[in-house]
Amino acid sequence: MTDNEKLDLILQKVTGLDQKVTDLDQKVTGLDQKVTDLDQKVTGLDQKVTDLNQKVTVLKNDVTDIKLTIENEIRVNIQRVAEGHLDLSRKLNECIKISSDIKDKQEIQDI
Repeated sequence: MTDNEKLDLILQKVTGLDQKVTDLDQKVTGLDQKVTDLDQKVTGLDQKVTDLNQKVTVLKNDVTDIKLTIENEIRVNIQRVAEGHLDLSRKLNECIKISSDIKDKQEIQDI
């Protein structure tokens, strides 16, 4: 094997390696772009999760306010209405009894 043949063989191998390095560089560039895209998507998801957390916090505060309103105002008002209804029921029963007594007296007078 002569020196020229050896140099040609080395040149072919170097050219092949150069092509492989170029292909590898293109693949790495593609992967880098994909990683950049993925990073942007993750950043977007982080922002959305942060927004959701804020909304959940607001909802939690609203529910707490509603519970307190129900507990402190509506329940008390319902109890007042129930007590008033009980008083009205007693008065109605008294009126019915008095009315019944009056009817009985009228029947006796009629007889």
